Parts: sequence; C-alpha cells; structure tokens
Amino acid sequence: MVTDLDIDIASELSHPVFRRIGEAADSMGREVYVVGGYVRDIFLRRTSGDIDFVTVGSGIELAQEVARRLGKGARLSVFATYGTAQVKYNGLELEFVGARRESYSRDSRNPIVEDGTLDDDISRRDFTVNAMAVSLNENSFGELVDRFDGLSDLRSGILRTPLDPDITFSDDPLRMMRAIRFATQLGFRIDQEAFEAIRRNAHRMEIITRERINDELGKIIRASRPSVGFLLLDMAGILPMIMPELCALKGVETKDGRGHKDNFRHTLQVLDNVAGKSDNEWLRWAALLHDVAKPVTKRYDKSLGWTFHNHNFIGEKMVPRIFRRMKLPLNEKMKYVAKLVGLHMRPQSVGEEGVSDSGVRRMITDAGEDLEDLMILAEADITSKNPEKVRRILASFAQLRERISNINEADNWRTWRNPVNGNEIMDYFGIPGSPVISELKNAVKEAIFDGRVANDHDAAWAYLISIAPSFGLPVKEM
Repeated sequence: MVTDLDIDIASELSHPVFRRIGEAADSMGREVYVVGGYVRDIFLRRTSGDIDFVTVGSGIELAQEVARRLGKGARLSVFATYGTAQVKYNGLELEFVGARRESYSRDSRNPIVEDGTLDDDISRRDFTVNAMAVSLNENSFGELVDRFDGLSDLRSGILRTPLDPDITFSDDPLRMMRAIRFATQLGFRIDQEAFEAIRRNAHRMEIITRERINDELGKIIRASRPSVGFLLLDMAGILPMIMPELCALKGVETKDGRGHKDNFRHTLQVLDNVAGKSDNEWLRWAALLHDVAKPVTKRYDKSLGWTFHNHNFIGEKMVPRIFRRMKLPLNEKMKYVAKLVGLHMRPQSVGEEGVSDSGVRRMITDAGEDLEDLMILAEADITSKNPEKVRRILASFAQLRERISNINEADNWRTWRNPVNGNEIMDYFGIPGSPVISELKNAVKEAIFDGRVANDHDAAWAYLISIAPSFGLPVKEM
C-alpha cells in the first residue's frame, strides 16, 4: 500500500532528456507520453534507467528525431519488424513505440498489431498501475493520463487489469507471471477477480517460451521475499507447469503417528532465509533446489522414522537435468548450484562434537571459494520450530566457523591442491590414464587431511610410492 501519492510529476521529470523528447515531438506535430513502469515508479519513489515512450504515430520516426537532437552521445537502434526503436543516451535506455492496439489468436503468443490511439495503447497494458501515462508535450508537460484509476490502485496496493482479466491473460499468458512477480516485488495483492482469471488461464502458459518464463522467475527469485512468488505460483496452478520438482515436495505423510515436515514450505523458508543474507541469485537457486531429491529418496523405517538418505548427492545429480529442461545456463552457474546442493548437509555433520580437524579440512577444500556461501545455505536450512534445537545447531555453526578460521591460519585449505598430479603418476609408472590415478591421489589427499603426511610434494610423493604396490603398481628400482 502506498499512502503518499502527492507528487509534482513535472519536477520528477527534471532530466533534460524529457524536455528534449517533448520538443522533438512538438516539432513533428506529435503527442508523446512517458508510460508504464517508469510512471508507476515515480509514485513508488523508485528510479530506473529504462524508460518507455508512446507517440501517436511512428515511434521509429520520433526516435530518429530524438537521436538527431541528442547528438553524438546518442546511439539509435531500430527494430522495424516490431515498429519500435531504442535510443541509448548517458546511461539511459529510451524505448519508443507508436500507439497501437493488439489482438491475439488462441494458439499464438504473437499479437496482430495495428496503429491506434493513446487509449488503445494503455488499455492493452497488463495492470492499471502500469497503464498510466504522462504527457511530455510543451502545452501539457507533466499532466497525468489515468484512464483506469491506476493511482487509486497504487494507493490500495492492488494489481488489477484494465480490461477483462480473462482476455488480458489469455492474450499474453506471461502477464500472469508478471502479476505474481509484481505482487512479490512490490508487496501488492492481486485483485481476486484477476487471480481467479489466472487460475482459469494457467494452461495458457504452454505457449510461452522458456526464456520469457525464466526472466520472470529470475525476478521473483531476486525479490526480498521470493517465497511470496512461489506460493502464488502454486496457488495459481502455474508452478506444476514450470517447476514440477518443487510441487513434488508438497505435503506431509504420516505412518505410525510419525510425520515429516512439509518440504515445500521448508524449502521456501530456506529460500527466504538465504535472501535475507545474500543477493547472490545462484545461491538462492541452490536454496530452492537443496532438497529437490527428497521425494525420490523418502523412506519409512519403523526404528528411524522418515529418512531421506543421500538426498543431497542425488539432488546434486538432478540439478543439471533440471537446468537443461528449464533452459537455464549450463555453465559454471549450474555447477555452482549443483555443488552447493551436494554439500549443503556437510557443515551440520562436520560441526557435530567429536569431528576431527581432517573432516573440517575436507569440507574447506571441497567447498573451495564457495565456503562462505555453503555456510549461509547450511545456516538458512535450520528451520525447526524447536527454539532450543535451532540455538544448539547455530551455536555449533559458530564454533565451526572458528575452527575453519584456525585451521586456515596454518595453511590456506580453501585453495588447496593435491601436491601430486596425474601426469606425474602416469610418467613415473608408464601407465595411461585410468581410475587408479584418482584412487592414488585420493589416498594421498586423505593421508594429508588426517595429518599422517606433510602437506608438501616430497612427503606426498614418498607416501604415494609406499602405497603403490597395494594398488597393483610396481615400484621402480632407484
């Protein structure tokens, strides 16, 4: 809800570029308006460098004239197929389009576009709070055009469509995700009639490209409380279509009077906890997927109750498949998420009383440069309703952080590398690459971590030679 909307709009358009655009339009005998999110954000006291303009006539022609007037600092890009143009100028991205009306066929996400009036243009927009326009022409500079009472909806903190919501969402189904994204980002609520229309039209998401969906999903994940968006996606019936793995986490099963927690709700709490500590989008993805394998690993044991053995390791293997299906980046970001999913339980087990320093060293080296992110994720994963349990585990994490610091003082284990390498082993024994190379290197690693061998090349190599016969390799006569 926004209570203070008493704003002198003209004073908020103090950047010289607004007057220059108005002058360009006046010279062409055109109306021009700044529209959409930029107008909304004036009232929300938010700033943006992306600004949309509508003119009654050719948006491309106006952009060309604006670029000419702005001079050498302006870079013009024309998208003739879409009838739009962009001018980049001093850190601003100015988007120009001619006023238009749109119609859609049921099986296409691409509209049929025709020239239209300002009213045609703002009525086709997604929400009333985005359907406001401000004139830039000299004789009406700063005047607000608010045909659908968007200002009142801003004051009430409500998202409502200018036209029939069934038509709005069926025409461009991505608007349903935009509604949920705005509700998450702005803390607004979706009008009940609009939300019911989203539920009726959720199936229309099938025609939207994965890339457009991911763009909205990323904005939800980057919000201050991303759980709001995922709960709304679930309530709307959209989540099963875009992330069925999360839906599989829902619910509580009980046997012999023993139940497990709702892993969907738990996951969203972990996501919010991470969001409160870090803006790292991919760490948030790790939080979202950290328990993704629990449905496939869930077992009931009469003596142990509900178990999810190895869900971290299986989840790590699931991440690449999920990223591939969702068309998320299959690069270092994916590897980072998978790695943290695989390691997310390690800090709690290593932090338990009696775990040796070698266990801490292994965790440090396995996490590497992502150790702090792993600790943030592990701490966020503590969502028990038992305050004593939470206090005890977080206290053990604090002690673990101290142990990590002390161990790293002796040697920088975070960037540790095995003193011996595979090429050296192959050259010495005259063998090709094979699993035995990794086995030997791992044996050296364990001996160093246990403190049985010094962390240097000569000591490590001498130890490797001593154990080589047990791996079926002969030791050369010196």
